[in-house]
Amino acid sequence: MLLADLTWADVATLNKDMPVVFPVAALEQHGPHMPLFTDSMLMGEIARRAELELREEVLFAPLQWLGNSHHHLEFPGTMSAEPRVYLDLLCGMLENFIGHGFKRLIILNGHGGNDTPGKQAVFEIRQRYRKRQDLLLLFATYWNLCADPASSHPDLKQQVMGHACEWETSMVLRLAPHLVKDQTAVDEVPFGNPFEPASRGWIMTDRSQSGHVGDPRTASAEKGEALFQTFTTGSVAMLRRMIAWDGESWEG
Repeated sequence: MLLADLTWADVATLNKDMPVVFPVAALEQHGPHMPLFTDSMLMGEIARRAELELREEVLFAPLQWLGNSHHHLEFPGTMSAEPRVYLDLLCGMLENFIGHGFKRLIILNGHGGNDTPGKQAVFEIRQRYRKRQDLLLLFATYWNLCADPASSHPDLKQQVMGHACEWETSMVLRLAPHLVKDQTAVDEVPFGNPFEPASRGWIMTDRSQSGHVGDPRTASAEKGEALFQTFTTGSVAMLRRMIAWDGESWEG
């Protein structure tokens, strides 16, 4: 069910135990071969497919395309909300729907830079409603909702999500191939080991002067469709867990 298609009276009559999904992504550089809107295109498609599968069981808010992308600002065209502004935006969206009476809310994310503020947002809102045991507040990034996305297609080379990489390039080739400039001419940028398992502060030019990480040369639309199916299945499974939650327990 699409929030944008409803009237306020329609929303007022909905079951307030219905999960509400807030898809979030970004508008930022994606290397020399990919469009700036990549993350939002991909998150939008996964949300679209999930909504088609769940229909009347889940309410989907419109995609929030502006994200936390300061680490890409060396590259022209990138747009980014200030980190605290973005965190407040996410908190505000959750607060809005708690105010409307809904209890099961998830920020479904399609951009790695949103991970930290997204988790902080659900943490902060939970602290504001300490006495509410009936609230389920979640943040999830779509590629982390699947046990082994690399097994989606037998010819996938990458094992994890990169940036403007084999995975993302394949998915854009599936959606809008005319927006992908010759990915076969783009060299691989290795993932490396940035002092893992520590979490390192970084900007993209620390890792890649071209703006991408991974190897897009082996991308294909066929791989992209396989990844879309896998990521949609993982997202739908999480939403079904939210639907089935008993309304009070820790487990779900």
